[in-house]
Amino acid sequence: MSTVLTNVSKQYEADKTVLSDVSAEIQTGEFFVIVGPSGCGKSTLLRMIAGLTEISDGRISIDDKVVNNLPPKDRNLTMVFQSYALFPFLSVWDNVAFGLKARKDKSQSEIDERVNNALRMVNLEELKERKPRELSGGQRQRVALARAVASDAKICLMDEPLSNLDAQLRIKMRQEIYSLQRKLGLTLIYVTHDQVEAMTMADHIMVLHDSKVQQIGTPAEIYKKPANEFVASFFGVPPINILPAVKEDDGRINVNDDFQVNIDQEVPTGEFKIGIRPTEMKLEKVEELDANASVTSVEFLGDEKIVYAKMSNNDKEISVIVESNADFKAYDTIQVSATDNILVFNADGVNITKNAEDVVNA
Repeated sequence: MSTVLTNVSKQYEADKTVLSDVSAEIQTGEFFVIVGPSGCGKSTLLRMIAGLTEISDGRISIDDKVVNNLPPKDRNLTMVFQSYALFPFLSVWDNVAFGLKARKDKSQSEIDERVNNALRMVNLEELKERKPRELSGGQRQRVALARAVASDAKICLMDEPLSNLDAQLRIKMRQEIYSLQRKLGLTLIYVTHDQVEAMTMADHIMVLHDSKVQQIGTPAEIYKKPANEFVASFFGVPPINILPAVKEDDGRINVNDDFQVNIDQEVPTGEFKIGIRPTEMKLEKVEELDANASVTSVEFLGDEKIVYAKMSNNDKEISVIVESNADFKAYDTIQVSATDNILVFNADGVNITKNAEDVVNA
């Protein structure tokens, strides 16, 4: 039961385009994550798939059937909202059973079996008589998950379901959602602005920005072969270092007028940009006369440190990951260099790195 989006667009007004020409094929049983910054249209896209928001142009197909004009109840899918959307006056059990009862096509014994199985899967059997106000945030999210599991829908849509939870609970719930999805064979379409959620859970990721698809790929493809400068900058903690570079007439490549790099491909003479991950930069303490940067701050993360520095020319900020025992502190003068593992972007921000030609561009 694949879900196919073909040139899907949404305009609220003539001059207000929320989404433009979004196309994707989401395979049966796939964990598909839609990610992007706030306001990029990802929740709108999910609501269009659900049938809660009308599309302006294009086509949405589920299992080879165009569903543009089908109401949500006829699309054979279920949705988990950011706000949980629980009925405060109903018990946990009745919240999970509500949708099944409303459809009136299930016997009471079948409803009982589905609800009890769903509660067992999310470890809420002992809390089934409680009201939502008596539950923690994580438990309320489990109720919402159980309601989705109890449905016989094979497609589940999730709109930033973990954003209201604290960091430790988000990690636990990520694992539980992933495990449930695999166990049930659900097609799960998941919206988030959190790159860590996207990278750790997805089979494929769609990156949205400025109303358009920037790239669709596996987590490894998105990270190692970003389609453009935006995708490269969006994924990675700390973010990739984007620096101006120029190829001189003699072939040398100068970065920010501070150091030189080797790039194993032909690049046009003139100006372009390079991307260097914080793990691919090297630092060395030197005297001020030999320095091309100075340390601004250092973050200790246990098994490693993040060194933040300001380059000598143009005051460009960079971040570098070093070993935890590396001795760097604020105001140290340093020499910055880089490995040969470098991404190359043209003037339009498109990735032109060698072997990146199979990257899906917008």
